[in-house]
Amino acid sequence: MLDICLLGCGGMMPLPKRWLTSLVTRYNGVGIMVDCGEGTQIALREKGWSPHPIDYLCITHFHADHISGLPGMLLTMGNADRTKPLTMIGPKGLERVSNALRVIAPELPFEIRFHELEGNGERIELEDGYYIEAFKVNHNVVCYGYSIGVDRKGRFDAQAAKEKGIPLKYWNRLQHGEIIEEDDVTYHPEMVMGPARKGLKVTYCTDTRPTESIVENAKGADLFICEGMYGENEMLPKAKAHKHMTFQEAAKIAAQAQPKEMWLTHYSPSLIRPEPYMDAVRNIFPRAYPGKDGKSIDLKFEDEE
Repeated sequence: MLDICLLGCGGMMPLPKRWLTSLVTRYNGVGIMVDCGEGTQIALREKGWSPHPIDYLCITHFHADHISGLPGMLLTMGNADRTKPLTMIGPKGLERVSNALRVIAPELPFEIRFHELEGNGERIELEDGYYIEAFKVNHNVVCYGYSIGVDRKGRFDAQAAKEKGIPLKYWNRLQHGEIIEEDDVTYHPEMVMGPARKGLKVTYCTDTRPTESIVENAKGADLFICEGMYGENEMLPKAKAHKHMTFQEAAKIAAQAQPKEMWLTHYSPSLIRPEPYMDAVRNIFPRAYPGKDGKSIDLKFEDEE
């Protein structure tokens, strides 16, 4: 099961009832946070989730509404007696920008490791099939979207292992992908493992114009969380000028990618209520919903549903 929480869905500045955009995912005790705008640590506390399991913090780009909450979040983690390392992932220059913000949070009881992205994208393998896949989008500074997911191996076929005479002592190692050689005999995992099963994936992107990279990365997603800066179509010229998206542009991406579900996020401060614009969105992509602070879902594997 992959837990998802959209901590905040505001863009540009926090409002009294809307925090800045941030996402947290959890799987097998490993947490990933994407973006950390001002007040993110408060939004996390309001949700009732702890910062302690967050092992990876991904930054989409270096605009204040996506990274200015970093000093407070790091201090919150430190005050929770964290000692395990934190890995930060983001565009080139991440270490320099983060260390500049850390002038007001210089002493931490844990190490920060930096992974700077280059090029059009990169896949980072974690543990137990958990992965982060970054892909470049189109904003007025270098900006990445992220897919976070869990790949799932096929089932172990004990009957096949018996029929092929594979010693019991090797079964567990083969299940974990190890190739075993003994007495001129080689055992491959493919000999005892069934076809890969469907995993889980959430794709998240903000601050961008529509791009083919978003469509490609959102394909097959169980959940697609996409920027909808403006609900009104008459705001399209402004969206183009500042390289943002309207609700209907996001819906058109979803219609191409066909995720199971789409949430909109990163609303303009002038957009008080997204609901009045949702009928037009659902005419393009019916499985669309407005994001809101604290909105969450537990994504389950097919055989868990």
